Amino acid sequence: MDDLHSFSWYAAKLKKLLPPEAFKPVPTRLFGGLTYLIITITVISLIGLNDFHPLVLLIFSIILGSCFAGLGFLGHEILHGTVVRKAWLRDLLGAMAFWPLNTGPTLWRKWHNLNHHVHTQHEENDPDAWPTLERISKMRMFKWIYGLPLFIRSFFAFASLTVQFSAHSLKMFFTYVKEFNRKKQRDIWMQMILPWISWLSLIFVIGFRNWLFAYLVPLLIANFIVMAYISTNHRLNPLTPVNDPLANSLTVTVPKIVDILHFNFSYHTEHHLFPGMNPKYYPIVKQHIKAMWPERYHEMPMTEALIALWQTPRVYQMHTNLIDPKNRKTYGSLGNNLNLKSISRNSERLKKAVLKNPTRKG
Repeated sequence: MDDLHSFSWYAAKLKKLLPPEAFKPVPTRLFGGLTYLIITITVISLIGLNDFHPLVLLIFSIILGSCFAGLGFLGHEILHGTVVRKAWLRDLLGAMAFWPLNTGPTLWRKWHNLNHHVHTQHEENDPDAWPTLERISKMRMFKWIYGLPLFIRSFFAFASLTVQFSAHSLKMFFTYVKEFNRKKQRDIWMQMILPWISWLSLIFVIGFRNWLFAYLVPLLIANFIVMAYISTNHRLNPLTPVNDPLANSLTVTVPKIVDILHFNFSYHTEHHLFPGMNPKYYPIVKQHIKAMWPERYHEMPMTEALIALWQTPRVYQMHTNLIDPKNRKTYGSLGNNLNLKSISRNSERLKKAVLKNPTRKG
């Protein structure tokens, strides 16, 4: 990793190739959020006013979970200042978008914008980076967990995606709240407490059974959707001493309709190069990156990225390798001999198995 470059190095070379409008806010993105909001209010109202069969309620939960996730992706966009620029309006709209995920705008900008983006994949300074072998060797609980077989760890790791965003958000709250002055601390506490109060109060309005399908199950679904992206953004990439987005970030590919529904969140390398650019323009950035640095750019289908996560441990050795502490088997990271051909073969076998047995859940 001797030839790493900072994100500003790439951005300076790319910016002159991009149209000026790419760097302006795009408030029309709010129409997507309004659509999600209308669907959310409508479906919660239907659940509260009727006595539906559990299967119907589960369908409603899937719809709501998808809306919660979509609002979260839009909130991420808003709080980067790419939709509106006025600070008070940005924070208000960001708070509304993140309301289902119970994450306040002030905490998010501190945790995500100021720490994760500035220190991406730095083993100590990135709050989202996974640990090194040296670090987990000092943790008794993690030593026990990593003593389990890899497939058991992978199963529970994927199951935990249903709560991981909420749990990590709570962890970040207690990590960063003390770094603010007293007035800001009060704001951050209110931004965290008010969404929970509103959602828990809903129990007394629609009843506990309906609340499970109107909020709790959708929250688990939203967590899984959001974490399916977040877990592939960097966890197959190496830790890097220089914040080089082409080395430490991964763009995943999804169907076009999914990109529309998720506000182009899949373009993650592009996002780390231009976090202040509206994702509407990331396909243009991608074209230029692939033309200028095709050998450095990391991209793979979402399904293959998730399979790769299943097959590899989440512990780093020497920054560029992943290691299984149980048997000391090492795996490459992206750009460092990660065996993509093997992953691709496993992905194809999985697809064939599903096609051969259509009743099997994929």
